[in-house]
Amino acid sequence: MNELTIQLPADQHDRLKAMAVYRNTTLEKLFEDLAGRAITQFDAEMHFRARAARGDPEQALKLLDRLDKHFADRSD
Repeated sequence: MNELTIQLPADQHDRLKAMAVYRNTTLEKLFEDLAGRAITQFDAEMHFRARAARGDPEQALKLLDRLDKHFADRSD
């Protein structure tokens, strides 16, 4: 495991400590969780961008239209 030292404003540090206490975890585990979520979000974005770069815009718009219709039908 690697070690990372970061500097935060005191108010952010206090709020993160409070969040860790609320979640019944340590500050270290909280940062592991937050980093994991950020990496997952980044990976999903990169995957989406790669697919979009090789995709067909017309087909994508048709799919979005189908989704709009599907959810509009369900809201009635």
